[in-house]
Amino acid sequence: MENWPILSIITFTPLIGVLFILLINAEDEIGRRNIKLVAAYTTLVTFIVSLLIWINFDLTTSSFQFIEQYRWLSGSITYHMGVDGISVLFVILTTLLMPFCILASWHSIKFRIKEYMIAFLVLETLMIGVFCSLDLVLFYLFFEAGLIPMFLIIGIWGGAKRVYASFKFFLYTLTGSVLMLLAIIYMYWQSGTTNIVELFNFDFSTASQTWLWLAFFASFAVKIPMFPVHTWLPDAHVEAPTAGSVILAGVLLKMGGYGLLRFSIPIFPIASDMFSDFVLILSVIAIIYTSLIALAQEDMKKLIAYSSIAHMGFVTMGIFTFTQQGIQGGIFQMLSHGLISAALFLCVGVVYDRMHTRSINAYGGIVKNMPKYAVFFLILTMANIGLPGTSGFVGEFLTLLGVFKVNTYIAFFATTGVVLSAVYALFLYKRVFFGTLQGAETKTMNDLSYREFYLLLPLVILIIFFGIYPAVLIDVSAVSVENLINNYNNALLIKG
Repeated sequence: MENWPILSIITFTPLIGVLFILLINAEDEIGRRNIKLVAAYTTLVTFIVSLLIWINFDLTTSSFQFIEQYRWLSGSITYHMGVDGISVLFVILTTLLMPFCILASWHSIKFRIKEYMIAFLVLETLMIGVFCSLDLVLFYLFFEAGLIPMFLIIGIWGGAKRVYASFKFFLYTLTGSVLMLLAIIYMYWQSGTTNIVELFNFDFSTASQTWLWLAFFASFAVKIPMFPVHTWLPDAHVEAPTAGSVILAGVLLKMGGYGLLRFSIPIFPIASDMFSDFVLILSVIAIIYTSLIALAQEDMKKLIAYSSIAHMGFVTMGIFTFTQQGIQGGIFQMLSHGLISAALFLCVGVVYDRMHTRSINAYGGIVKNMPKYAVFFLILTMANIGLPGTSGFVGEFLTLLGVFKVNTYIAFFATTGVVLSAVYALFLYKRVFFGTLQGAETKTMNDLSYREFYLLLPLVILIIFFGIYPAVLIDVSAVSVENLINNYNNALLIKG
């Protein structure tokens, strides 16, 4: 494996699928079916290949593994790839969710199928590239280029207000990233390198760290998204097609949290310490505020979108405790949320394909004719609440454990978010599944098809498995997180 460019293979395999799709005629039904099959097999092969890095990953070292480095631009800017115990988990999450996106789009996308599948495969390449990049310029290119296919997915195949939602998504995320680009240029000017590993050991002044941290934070905070720059997410989720919502919540939001772990803390430790209380306060506001807003929603997708913002608040809160439990809890919460939110959006897509509405008031009593669907949705609701035995519990528990060590008041208010999540999630379930059946269309709704059943089943199994046996994920990141905290503490001691 050491001589294999395995990360490049995983990153660019989806583009091979794009080449095959470009050769297929999409004018007839057979061609459209073949396009879907190529996209499905490509994402499945990418996932299987990505498992090789999991199988061959060394859990005993915090060093980057599967390194690839080649001269690229001006000598000092290189094509540099590698993964550690943190990034490898997000690579696997990305490749895992992509086949679900393709299968979820099998019948729901009716036009421009060729372009749709190409957009998703290109997006997969760009997302994997973000988590594998060890050069700032390379990271920035992957990070920013990912906006384009997602912009198209929302803007072309989205709902009635798709153009508004896609432009709002694009402008919010682009604005923050422009500041990050300026910071990257300054860092290169100061250090003479864009190599992320070398930058870990470069000593920026306290003043420089402050401004650089703010520039990176502007980009990552929008991506997560944190309060108050979160307003683009509900609109994007509501208007995006089902698969777009799955990948947006499952992977794209995680890039912000990953960026904090990869750049903000290790490269700007002094500034991270200075702004830690600021981030903790914003996180608690996001948890409580968006949970209350979720209670007032009448659109199922919008409710889950606000729920996502609240759960990502636990992530940022855990990361900025700078404790082993808090940071590992934040990482676990991102992975868990990626599975749970993806499954919840798939569930919304199931009823939307039948009724063509996401209004909660349009449903009621559907447990009578959709019992399998009701069971799946109940398990996912319990996981979203953080019921013990599901992956949702592990992430929230670890983050709260970490924050209790740092600030009891923050922990107390954050815990109220757990209570509020139970309120809005159970209220949604009650209104949709219990009571009397609403209207003739609801009464004739069929239960899950074989495709829908086997689409949701693996995600539900993983959510329960990781809830019962979280060490599978925690052990992968443990050494890297420990190294991150040690380097952070050493930097504070030197400056102190």
